[in-house]
Amino acid sequence: QVQLVESGGGLVQAGGSLRLSCVASGFTTLIYSLGWFRQTPGKEREFVAGISWSGGTTTYGDSVKGRFTISLDNAKNTVALQMSSLKLEDTAAYYCAIDLDRAVPSREARSYNYWGQGTQVTVSS
Repeated sequence: QVQLVESGGGLVQAGGSLRLSCVASGFTTLIYSLGWFRQTPGKEREFVAGISWSGGTTTYGDSVKGRFTISLDNAKNTVALQMSSLKLEDTAAYYCAIDLDRAVPSREARSYNYWGQGTQVTVSS
């Protein structure tokens, strides 16, 4: 059974940094991609960042480009999201997800097969 478990969320001041991690387990496919999304109440899930199974391809949402960095540790099946220069509008529940059908990360939430339970990030002024 595929499982994704996020950690690292919390409360941080605007301008600060936070690192999220997601451990993926229970899958055997060698070709996959991983993504981070975020969501606030009443809004659709927003693409944040994605990475290919090799780590060679990364893509970012426009609102986080230049501030967030996604990385992958294949040995540990862990995808991380390093968030810097955090803004109030980055406050959201953050979810990691895995797409077992694509090597290149998609920006569409519907492309992803499995999701983590989410971790809350709150940025304060």
